[in-house]
Amino acid sequence: MVKEETLIPPRPVNHHRMFLTCYEDTFNYGWHHVDLFVHDELGREVNWVHWTVEADGPEHADESVRLEEPDLRRTTPWTHHVSAFGMNYWTAEAVWD
Repeated sequence: MVKEETLIPPRPVNHHRMFLTCYEDTFNYGWHHVDLFVHDELGREVNWVHWTVEADGPEHADESVRLEEPDLRRTTPWTHHVSAFGMNYWTAEAVWD
């Protein structure tokens, strides 16, 4: 019996998961921002957008979302991460109301 291969479309098209990411300017680049990512069901990035914020961290990200995108709602608590090169960042799931 020959196993049938499942082909994955070459580019993501399904909007399956949306999440916010905010950062700490650990290395003093001077770029404080929040990212909104959309991934498909396979974890591939479909799209993203970012905007600047006045300061780092989740509380400032929440404030900026309320001002910039009032119909965007965070649905999970912020989760802290540290990148491989030592930068602090936080992620949280989000949806459009």
